[in-house]
Amino acid sequence: MREFDGLEHPVFDADNHYYEALDAFTRHLDPALGPRVIEWCEIRGRQYHVIGGRVSRAVTNPTFDPIAMPGAMYDYFRGNPDNRNPLEFLSRREPIRPAYREPGARLAALDEQGLAGCLLFPTLGMIYEEPLAHDPGAVCLLFRAFNRWLAEDWTFNVDDRIFAAPYITLADPAWAAEELAWALDAGARAVVMRPAAPTTASGRMNPFHPPFDGFWGLANEAGITVVVHAADSGLSSNGYAVDGFAATFSGGFTPSIRSFAIEQAIRDYLLTLVFENHLERFPNLRIASVENGAEFLPELIKKVRSTANKMPGYWKHDPVETLRRQVWINPFWEDDVEQVAECMGPDRVIFGSDWPHIEALPEPLDYVVELKNFSADERRLILNDNVRELITLRPA
Repeated sequence: MREFDGLEHPVFDADNHYYEALDAFTRHLDPALGPRVIEWCEIRGRQYHVIGGRVSRAVTNPTFDPIAMPGAMYDYFRGNPDNRNPLEFLSRREPIRPAYREPGARLAALDEQGLAGCLLFPTLGMIYEEPLAHDPGAVCLLFRAFNRWLAEDWTFNVDDRIFAAPYITLADPAWAAEELAWALDAGARAVVMRPAAPTTASGRMNPFHPPFDGFWGLANEAGITVVVHAADSGLSSNGYAVDGFAATFSGGFTPSIRSFAIEQAIRDYLLTLVFENHLERFPNLRIASVENGAEFLPELIKKVRSTANKMPGYWKHDPVETLRRQVWINPFWEDDVEQVAECMGPDRVIFGSDWPHIEALPEPLDYVVELKNFSADERRLILNDNVRELITLRPA
């Protein structure tokens, strides 16, 4: 493993992704269910997923071959200093790398990058729940098949270095608890879901209300981390912009409020988590916000404190301190990490590169320079120890 920047400790990346195999959603799905759930189609020589009977164009090429380079948009997110057309950043493509789909090749990539390990999350899997929200049963069929593929191709623990997180939907509360029990039996160290109010057979529901207590209670008892990862959370732009995951980059990257949907989704999720007293009800629950950004944190804490002052006695304990005890934050790499640490404490900040996505750091350890004003102990917490704590089961 290569050494970087004089670091005297390992580095664990809390946000890595795979690019799904072509049959990731269909290998374990009854073909007869394809028209209801998901299947492939070809349009003018290009392949697309058909989800719930509708062609999905959320991703330009869901086969991922060829694929844009890791970190292709790095300069864009750094403020586009050369004033390039944003679409220029995506012009360079390459054949899909084995490391994007094979555990052995990914281990070799970790070695080359100087990483001790990573948490591994879906790509398409993070945006395919919303297109099926009208059919909660189909959502569960989709992700049961998906998780069985994930366990087969990646497993949930590769050499104590790669920890893939199965996807949990709350579209069916009973299904969520059952799937979590399966994931725990299969050795999962974390599960992942989207920051959203799920659409169930009864309509959209607050994820922290009693019908979901079976899932949350089991997560609390098992001490497994629930990762809430950026996704298509189904937020409406209320007419100000075209809705849909791909709309953010439509029209040649025209600015719109869709660009802020990720931060809005996680802000609403975490505020509701606190306002529903969810963390006091489940004091062993650990929530990690990954790839959702962190610029909302000062405002969120201000709102929580204001609400606590207006409602004395509603919380048994200081809700801000409870939030800081049970929630970990992975900021965008371009966020002000010092501000995040001030809000949450260095022991609740986790490093994640988003590799190999276009928004990622080209090399994960390019992030080390962002921590230059932290002490050596604080850097170790952010770069390694905090996420190591999260992937260690902590039964109640």
